[in-house]
Amino acid sequence: MKAHPLRLLPGDDLRTVLEDTLRELGLRAAFVIQGIGSLSVAQLRFAGAEHPTELRGDLEILTLAGSISPDGAHLHMAVSDTCGVVLGGHVARGCIVRTTAEIVLALLPEHCFSREHDVRSGFAELVIRADSGSGSIDASNAGARSASLDVAADGCAPSNVRR
Repeated sequence: MKAHPLRLLPGDDLRTVLEDTLRELGLRAAFVIQGIGSLSVAQLRFAGAEHPTELRGDLEILTLAGSISPDGAHLHMAVSDTCGVVLGGHVARGCIVRTTAEIVLALLPEHCFSREHDVRSGFAELVIRADSGSGSIDASNAGARSASLDVAADGCAPSNVRR
């Protein structure tokens, strides 16, 4: 397992960027360990609902976690509005970053995640397999997301910032 921090920028679609990052890294399994930040739009599917509910305004991401596979992401998020009201649910596409989103991924190059129909739940559920074809992380692909990098005083380039 390798930690991979990301910073998303205003206008980014949270779920789309996370799914794209897995593909760009050439991996087939990752977990979102944690995420914080802000959104201008959140698309959350509440428990038992068929479709997501759109929330608009200044929203704070209080927590974000889930799994990412080549089949897509399964993410849960809690957000609060300007009155401190907290709502949470499944993350759908269309969650738009307002100022920033700071996320930590756990990359799992030895594993392959997929989503397959589970007869017990009736849903496409996570299936975990060993990935004998990967074994190494090609972090150079992640740099493709960062066209121009500023080097900090310590000499470290912020390769995790999506530009």
